[in-house]
Formats: sequence, C-alpha cells, structure tokens
Amino acid sequence: QVQLIESGGGLVQAGGSLRLSCAASSRSFSMYAMGWFRQAPGKEREFVAAISMDGSSTTYADSVKGRFTVSRDNAKNTVELHMNSLKPDDTAVYYCAAKSGSYYSNIRSPVQYNYWGQGTQVTVSS
Repeated sequence: QVQLIESGGGLVQAGGSLRLSCAASSRSFSMYAMGWFRQAPGKEREFVAAISMDGSSTTYADSVKGRFTVSRDNAKNTVELHMNSLKPDDTAVYYCAAKSGSYYSNIRSPVQYNYWGQGTQVTVSS
C-alpha cells in the first residue's frame, strides 16, 4: 500500500511558477514509476508528466513540455513537479500517482497507476 500526499498548489498569475510536491509513505517508493495528472472541471483526467523508478527517464505531455519539470528524491520518498510559465489553461486539480511494473508500459494512461493522492488545486489567473 502506498499513500501519496500532494502539496504546493495555489493561486498564481499567468507567467508565474509553482512547485508541487508529493510525499509517499511506502518504503518501496523507488520501485514505482511516478506520474502527475490533472483534471479541470468538466474534463477528463489527463497526463502531465512521469518519471521512472530511478529518475533516469522522464515523459511529458506536449502541452507542458519545456515549461514543467518532474523530479524525484528516492531517499526522501518525494516527487516534485516544477511548473513555469503557467497559463490559465493549466488550471486544474493536480494528482500524483504511483505505477508498478514497466515504466514504458502505457505510462500516459491513468488506468496503469495503482495509487493516487488526493489532489491539489492549481489556479492560474489571466
């Protein structure tokens, strides 16, 4: 069982930055690929970014590539999402999630993830 707790959301103006953090309870944190997803009102949950178990591989949605950076610290059981040049379209609830198995197996699909956090709200004003 893995418990995930996100933090760092808030209100920011367009062009600003935020850093989201996700803390995991599991001692086997390094055995999970980690992903970030977001869900805006009335929309489906969408993939944002993912990072492999050892942090050597990352994947990004086209909409955030070049603006967002995902990183992890296995010693601290944390994964972070650094968001720069934020746009109003980035407004959503952001979730971190843990995925067992191969990193390269449908890393963008939410159904591949085993554990989810409760989400943190990010609001970008224009």
